[in-house]
Amino acid sequence: MSDSILKPEEHVLSTLERDGSRRWLKPVLNRGRWLLRRRIVAWLLIAVFTAAPFIRIGSRPLILLDVPARRFTFFGYTFLPTDTLLLALLLVGSLLSIFVLTALVGRVWCGWVCPQTVYMEFLFRPIERFFDGTAGRGGVVRKGRPAWMTGAKYLTCFIACFYLANTFLAYFVGTERLGQWMTQSPIHHPVPFLIVAFVTVAMMLDFCFYREQICILMCPYGRFQSVLLDESSLIVSYDANRGEPRGKIRKNGGDSLPVVGDCVDCNRCVTTCPTGIDIRQGLQMECINCTQCIDACNDVMHKIGRAPDLIRYSSQRNDRQEKMGWRPRLFVYPVLMAGIFGAFLFVLLGSKSFDAVVIREVGSPWTRVDNSGDSQIRNLTRLKLTNRSDLTASYKLSVIQPSDVELRIRETNLELEPGENTVWHLEFLANQDVFDNGRADCTLGISSSDGDQRQLQFKLLGPR
Repeated sequence: MSDSILKPEEHVLSTLERDGSRRWLKPVLNRGRWLLRRRIVAWLLIAVFTAAPFIRIGSRPLILLDVPARRFTFFGYTFLPTDTLLLALLLVGSLLSIFVLTALVGRVWCGWVCPQTVYMEFLFRPIERFFDGTAGRGGVVRKGRPAWMTGAKYLTCFIACFYLANTFLAYFVGTERLGQWMTQSPIHHPVPFLIVAFVTVAMMLDFCFYREQICILMCPYGRFQSVLLDESSLIVSYDANRGEPRGKIRKNGGDSLPVVGDCVDCNRCVTTCPTGIDIRQGLQMECINCTQCIDACNDVMHKIGRAPDLIRYSSQRNDRQEKMGWRPRLFVYPVLMAGIFGAFLFVLLGSKSFDAVVIREVGSPWTRVDNSGDSQIRNLTRLKLTNRSDLTASYKLSVIQPSDVELRIRETNLELEPGENTVWHLEFLANQDVFDNGRADCTLGISSSDGDQRQLQFKLLGPR
């Protein structure tokens, strides 16, 4: 029965053998100008990730995602749940920036700045190569390594994952609170401890077991590239016109001569690929544009005296020697980004040190009251106020329009601590002649002790 099943001629996936078993990849390290550039970018990103929780702008952290308090701080500005529009604009603008970068320079995110690639290639693989005896060159594990070296390798990876998990937690609780927890027993803070434990185990499984399969099987970015890329986008490409047909270097009277093409079929572009693909087969979903195949091929071309960049950054149009056509997305994407970030800045710059909203009280929309023989219409409302500043602030309320409306406040202390929000109960008394067909436009003025002012418009209700 097994003979009647069709067997694949090649690997179905770069990480699977023909029989469906796991193909463990041990990419060879090839040094070159692209690896040096990626290493500089990677270590800068690792440094930023480590230092960001400690950096403060004024009295606020650079980044703090306080989920229980529903306060999200980015670059010193705190977003509250009421900032739905700002958060939506920021999220859409960030996603659109990835579309623009992909249209321009291909999968630069995957190969250069994705945390999976950065930590896998520039932290965990160096650790693995050091203990496997392949430091500086990669490839298959050197035989005869003692068992304790394997244990030391996984212990070092565990320490790195534990450190990264604590740094990850610092983005959500702050460095001060994290420092206190690290000096206490986990019994005093079981939930954060379990979060760190979960993230540590998840990272161990990711970087020690799943590895490149995260990019190939789980990450949706590769499947989006058919939409995000076009034929003019930069990709890592093999110059088939120059390299084909492939052939080994042959000797002729002591001189080394190529058969036809420049590709000598050394297979180094395959053995160095972290996802195990052959770039000579064209654009593939698994390619993350890590440029390791470029450095490997350039090294071979240098040794045999051929021109570099047989594998290089190019585009499908350039490979077909076509002219770059009109690309509407390069006009549409920047226009959309400019509009989104322009709207974000407009809303951000127009924000005040406090948020305020008027909500009508539950019950009768209005009631008639008699004060010293004069009949007046009473509206009961609630004022929800949030102090966004880092200082204690006091507030003053006044009715700007209509001027003859009387405002009464049940609370006596109109003061809020930093980040505090509260509800004040307001009572508006107006003469009946203020209303036109049962409604009257009202403007409530709010001023804070730090100089900010806001005006809230709402409707007073009364008899027709």
